[in-house]
Amino acid sequence: MERGAPPPAPPSEAAPTGLPSADVTGLRGPEPPEATELSREEQRFFRYDRNRDRRITREEMLSTRTDAFRKLDKDGNNLLTFEEWAVATVDRFDKADADGNRELTPAEFATTAPRPTATPRCRC
Repeated sequence: MERGAPPPAPPSEAAPTGLPSADVTGLRGPEPPEATELSREEQRFFRYDRNRDRRITREEMLSTRTDAFRKLDKDGNNLLTFEEWAVATVDRFDKADADGNRELTPAEFATTAPRPTATPRCRC
């Protein structure tokens, strides 16, 4: 083989003896199934239906609130007193009251709105 010359082309593979060769140009496989957009209610339902059996058990419903409850239950006794609940509300108010005058202006109140959840990107 000469230096700098391209390598020889590999031999073409012929169909096994006794089998006709098939022309597959222009053939297509089956169409993929269409992805359907979930309604808001379906999205909300599936946030609770953890095992996707299309039924929400009591445990599934309560499990989504466990972390929030534990954050409020400051003494860890699994009982939420009014004071423990109120602390979260007072802290939220104080954080929004930027000028410290114990009143919320419309602009200050707007900062208490829940943040919109990020829409997950398609992981195709």
